Amino acid sequence: MFDFLWNLASFVVALGILVTVHEYGHFWVARKNGVKVERFSVGFGRAIWRKTAKDGTEYVLAMIPLGGYVKMLDERVDDVQPEDKDKTFNSKSVYQRIAIVAAGPLANFIFALFAFYLMFLIGVPGVKPVIGDIAPSSIAGKAKLSNNSEIVSVAGNVTRDWQEVNLALIGQIGNDKITINTKQADSQYISSFILDTRNWQFSPDKTSALTSLGITPFRPNVHNELSAVAEESPAALAGLLVGDTLISVANVKTSDWQSFAKEIKQFPAEEVLITVKRNGELLTLAVTPNSVEQAGKVIGYIGVAPRVDAWPESLLIELRYGPIEAIKESAQRTWNLTTLTFSMIGKLITGDVSVKNLSGPIGIAQGAGSSASHGFVYFLGFLALISINLGIINLLPLPVLDGGHLLYYVIELFTGKEVPEKIQEAGFKFGALALLMLMAIGLFNDFSRVLG
Repeated sequence: MFDFLWNLASFVVALGILVTVHEYGHFWVARKNGVKVERFSVGFGRAIWRKTAKDGTEYVLAMIPLGGYVKMLDERVDDVQPEDKDKTFNSKSVYQRIAIVAAGPLANFIFALFAFYLMFLIGVPGVKPVIGDIAPSSIAGKAKLSNNSEIVSVAGNVTRDWQEVNLALIGQIGNDKITINTKQADSQYISSFILDTRNWQFSPDKTSALTSLGITPFRPNVHNELSAVAEESPAALAGLLVGDTLISVANVKTSDWQSFAKEIKQFPAEEVLITVKRNGELLTLAVTPNSVEQAGKVIGYIGVAPRVDAWPESLLIELRYGPIEAIKESAQRTWNLTTLTFSMIGKLITGDVSVKNLSGPIGIAQGAGSSASHGFVYFLGFLALISINLGIINLLPLPVLDGGHLLYYVIELFTGKEVPEKIQEAGFKFGALALLMLMAIGLFNDFSRVLG
């Protein structure tokens, strides 16, 4: 329940910020072009807060936090007094209308730049992308990538940490080959490897790009020994202590932490015998794991943590820059994610990327909650990513979106005439239907992941 509430709260905060930014872009440019704004609303439905400014603009916070809107005075839908005719949206030149409509998506890109700028000023902790293991029969194994080597670039993109490696790999979905450059820790010599990805089976909802290629990142050794036992947890109540070495669960030997965790998950709210070694002696203790929900499944949880070796200092990095350098880094990150998003949309259309990879509000909420739980700097990165996606989606040439309006205005710019209302109405209906279908697919995928 706590995870649900945390994800929901993070989602509402994230969406509220991004919608406000988007609508403020329309609002600000409209006001600069002399258009009277009647209402600025964040959310839909019944108002939970409202205030009318001296200029007559009503500011509203509504109950349903799934969008927002800026209502501008328009003769096509409003009764306009003669003295206000020059303040209507429809009275403005086509260039002014284009600027007003384009300002929303543009505000999202500007916000992404700002969020990334703050992120790089604060500093982003990371780990050098050093390979821990390669599955012999995998795509990476057949390409002869070696263990303990650092990935320095993927398809020409410099990779300083694992996040940059993942983004670069995702951008190569649908390509027949991927070039990966690596180097050894004690050498500056760069080795180049070409991965044959013609038969690459990658499902983002099930595995990571790295795992699907057969690459396991380096991780410090995890020992089968307890380093922490939570107070009042099932483990503490059963008598488990820090320093205990885990031997078996229900008579199934657990030679490492992964096998122990796997076995414990099989016994939610069910008593199970755990054998440990303490001071050279074997002890068997009865434990009743709590039931917790994880990825839509109920699993057992006893409240312990293993002893883990420290990360080598040589692998730990922090992407932190000064006020000037951070501008360049934020611009580069925004550009990379923008081009990646456009590329993914193109591959969805061509079928190189499955529509199963689309996420709806549940997936976004989970992402918001996860990033927020990791800290402010990661939440900033999440906001920037979603802001870019929101900006790009609104530029799609669907009449119900900003991109559809821009399409009509561009046609008007070249023909000198407004697109006939009947054609606009038909376009809006088509756009609404297409958008509802995309949302339905996203929701279906979300529920499939949760229930699957």
